[in-house]
Amino acid sequence: MPIVPHTHAPNHSITPPAVPRWECRVYPGQLTQIRQVRADLAVDLNRMTSLPVEAREEMVLCLSEMFANACEHSRSGQDPDGQVVRTLELPRPGTVRVSIIDDGTRTNTTSDSSPKVPRRRTRKGWNQAERGRGLLLLGHLATRWGIRPVLDFPFCAGLGTVIWAEFTHPALACGGDTCGGAAR
Repeated sequence: MPIVPHTHAPNHSITPPAVPRWECRVYPGQLTQIRQVRADLAVDLNRMTSLPVEAREEMVLCLSEMFANACEHSRSGQDPDGQVVRTLELPRPGTVRVSIIDDGTRTNTTSDSSPKVPRRRTRKGWNQAERGRGLLLLGHLATRWGIRPVLDFPFCAGLGTVIWAEFTHPALACGGDTCGGAAR
């Protein structure tokens, strides 16, 4: 008779449920790539034939703002070999999530260069501002959005940032061909 009762090892091979997603796309971290980023997302979204054109256009607009921020505020736009990754998925019925992943914080600045939503501007200040509306636009058009580190460990700070936006639309509530275009 054994002294220690036998317990089965936990099964760590269980995979999470499959989420419809598209292949991620990798781009040079240059603002000149925005045209290609927008075109690629438009092609991917066009596979969801029941999604209204206006909803697709809003997603493309938000993505271009997210991409521009990654190029402007991270090493993706600073380093000659910098890159930006775009992901697209349907995390739950009726919702599309688009994400941008950058190469991390800039190395030649002493201050925090991450994008911030401008909060305290007068009407005159907004009228004169040439920048700073991208995240406000994202907040207005997306159902939810956020920013998180690529790896959530204190010693990995600055390795990269994920900015994501979710768009909920009744036409995406998985019926017919709405989810059929996603590569699994």
